[in-house]
Amino acid sequence: MVRAGAVGTHLPTSSLDIFGDLRKMNKRQPYSSSFRLYYQVLNFAMIVSSALMIWKGLIVLTGSESPIVVVLSGSMEPAFHRGDLLFLTNFREDPIRAGEIVVFKVEGRDIPIVHRVIKVHEKDNGDIKFLTKGDNNEVDDRGLYKEGQNWLEKKDVVGRARG
Repeated sequence: MVRAGAVGTHLPTSSLDIFGDLRKMNKRQPYSSSFRLYYQVLNFAMIVSSALMIWKGLIVLTGSESPIVVVLSGSMEPAFHRGDLLFLTNFREDPIRAGEIVVFKVEGRDIPIVHRVIKVHEKDNGDIKFLTKGDNNEVDDRGLYKEGQNWLEKKDVVGRARG
């Protein structure tokens, strides 16, 4: 639908005419539009599956359920600032030592916490309990642990900061 204006000029009557021109251009391409749509969906699926495979591979390589975390608070300043990315490992055979920065989850809380180990108690049977504190906090983390819990155990650790 084209209206004639002055001699030799044509003005589109609606925005649909623009799409008509695009449809004409597509006919020159060697593949049908349904094939191109299928190709785009397949391409997107490959990108998503590649990202998932890389993430799962990192989980296996690092031994951590979450190999990359974001610092959410200022409790570890000046070592880490809000928004910093931490790369974690969590090899069970590595002992936890005072001064090490760990990411841990507390029962009843969904968000992991990034703090430094300040005390470690190791029993003869190999059980380890430890206490954490944020570098920028005045007191240790016993107030963050679940009620009645005074120490963390290895099972609470999501990972240890490596970079």
